[in-house]
Amino acid sequence: MRQWFERINSWARILKRDGLALYFAARDPRVPWYAKAVAALIAAYALSPIDLIPDFIPVIGYLDELILLPLVIAGVVHLIDPAVMAEHRATAAQMEQRPTSKLGAALIAAIWMRAVVLVIWWLLRGR
Repeated sequence: MRQWFERINSWARILKRDGLALYFAARDPRVPWYAKAVAALIAAYALSPIDLIPDFIPVIGYLDELILLPLVIAGVVHLIDPAVMAEHRATAAQMEQRPTSKLGAALIAAIWMRAVVLVIWWLLRGR
């Protein structure tokens, strides 16, 4: 069971790295326009709140993220020159190694919490 979890975790890291590499590749002039267009569509779908299968449906709701997105990302990777993709994968791997700021994350969380509190206060004030 542990090996299975480690394989899934490794696969997820590779997928995350390739997604970031596609972001960089979409801005590269050496990448064909059609690969850029598909990469932009993938990014838009991945970041969109609208899914083919709604996430609130138990188990089935995450199938598009678990199956569809990896397949499409793998397809787009094959549209890009391997040397260019290797360069962007290296850049993405370096980005993953950069330290993250816990203070920055706490600051953003505090801003969101304040916004939620203000919206709730504004809604309750109107009653």
